[in-house]
Amino acid sequence: MSARSSTAPAPPPIAVKIVVSGGFGVGKTTFVGAVSEIEPLVTEAELTERSIGVDDTSAVSGKTTTTVALDFGRITLDEALLLYLFGTPGQDRFAFLWDDLVDGALGAIVLVDTRRIEDCFPALDYFEEHDIPFIIGVNTFDGARRFEHAEIRDALGLGADLPLVECDARHRESVKQVLVALTERVLSRRLAQLPRYAT
Repeated sequence: MSARSSTAPAPPPIAVKIVVSGGFGVGKTTFVGAVSEIEPLVTEAELTERSIGVDDTSAVSGKTTTTVALDFGRITLDEALLLYLFGTPGQDRFAFLWDDLVDGALGAIVLVDTRRIEDCFPALDYFEEHDIPFIIGVNTFDGARRFEHAEIRDALGLGADLPLVECDARHRESVKQVLVALTERVLSRRLAQLPRYAT
């Protein structure tokens, strides 16, 4: 028997799903695109007159498009593990898509823009209600005022145990640090849920 025929085929890689969420114009599409190894799939549409009075572009005046379904990217961590990133649409009128996008997710990242911090509340409520582990990624926009982490936690009504990581969604290394923080959060939570046996 040849060595080739006696070698068992490698098992297919495990796919892990992570959701990137947050308010309109917070940087979800940029975040996914910065770290994806493939050309990210985006469902961007031009902002039109119908969005006037619906989408607040005052803090993101250069924004001309919006995600209407999802953003999708992929990272190969090794031969056995693939990481899929799904970005949610930021507007409430597309919230009906969330259940399908979040189904089966290992965890989530809620991006925050401190100039419009209230925009992330629907995402926070969603992941808390569905008991999905998440962390906060504070996207540091140029010219935006910086706040202490304790101030941001207080504004969001979050405890000190929830990880909060500053990032620049335009830069791959910065995005990777947020993904690492989420992975650590998920592992910590899973370990905490394991039964403890008395010795």
